[in-house]
Amino acid sequence: MSRLLLVRHGETELKSSERFWGQTDVKLDALGLRQAERLRDRLATEKIDAIYSSELQRALTTAKIIASRHQVDVTAFAELREFNYGKIEGLNSEEVNQLYPELFKLRMQRSPNLRFPGGESLDELGNRVSKFVDKLKKHKAEEAILIVVHSGVLRTLICQLLEMELRHFYQFVPDLASLSILETHSQGAILSLFNDTSHLRDS
Repeated sequence: MSRLLLVRHGETELKSSERFWGQTDVKLDALGLRQAERLRDRLATEKIDAIYSSELQRALTTAKIIASRHQVDVTAFAELREFNYGKIEGLNSEEVNQLYPELFKLRMQRSPNLRFPGGESLDELGNRVSKFVDKLKKHKAEEAILIVVHSGVLRTLICQLLEMELRHFYQFVPDLASLSILETHSQGAILSLFNDTSHLRDS
């Protein structure tokens, strides 16, 4: 494959930093827009041959802001939508703990058997994201690909590209508007940068 620039979208109007917003199509707030602009400036001189994004507007808007410094169109994929959180959509961690203590326990135990009530399981998310990973194989080794997604999808991508079991999903916690870089080779991928937010200082 190639060099992958992995970005998590910026902050949203409904506070993605505090609540579980999965497939609800929330917008970036003023801070999120500034964060996307900082990412744009950070990546302005990077070689980028293709830009992929989730269809959800918080990721798509972030991707389009970054793309404004490059002559590259943004292609959105449904496979890159965030987890379907089902009944916990819009809740915070404290509310999840109170209403669904067994689910909270599974998350704290980093269980591979995680399933959100009325939503997706970790395996279902993995199967969905793997369809996108297959599409990446068409790219040449010298290409650089920007992928703008959500926390759950970003974690899943890293696990799959590093050929790690999905139970390691919990060991990667990307911040909003963070940048991570994966260098992919025929012998395997290397995570050369993870969760860098240095571009957000003083924002």
